[in-house]
Amino acid sequence: MNDRAMYETVMGSAFGQLAEPVQAFHRSRGRRVLHGQVRTEAPQSTPARLLARCLGTPLLPSSGAIRFELDARPDRETWVRHFPTNTMRSHMTLVGGELTERLGLTRLRFGLNAEEGRLVMELRGLQFLGIPCPRWALPRIVAEEEGRDGRLYFKVSAALPLVGQVAGYSGHLVIHTAAPEQP
Repeated sequence: MNDRAMYETVMGSAFGQLAEPVQAFHRSRGRRVLHGQVRTEAPQSTPARLLARCLGTPLLPSSGAIRFELDARPDRETWVRHFPTNTMRSHMTLVGGELTERLGLTRLRFGLNAEEGRLVMELRGLQFLGIPCPRWALPRIVAEEEGRDGRLYFKVSAALPLVGQVAGYSGHLVIHTAAPEQP
């Protein structure tokens, strides 16, 4: 049985190039609750708002506390992000050596890269309602994490041509105080 965490399995030796708080977060096992701060942005158009609603991403701009629930197993992870205005849930699994995220009606395939201590997620494919998206129509996604001072800093945005930004949020989670939830 592979005892490495899912992100470490995908990245191999490059995982060791990530900043310590990023590694600590992605080596988490079991149920954890983390806290931090977040700023969300509103979708840029009516079609973007409809897509955001399907994905469960924030619909309103906000700034405030975030509660992040993580359930991490070697073969899957569930992330629940409690933003100031809504809750967003996604599920990560390993498929063919790539990270797959199920978010609402969408499945996204990512490659994971280490760049100057940061984790950079590269979108490699997308399915909506099981239908593959052609490469030329893939959204522009920024999904990055960096770590310092016991915190994981994140920046996420997704935009589609002719639709504009569908999702955008950034902030941090405090990592060094994460402890397993009691049963």
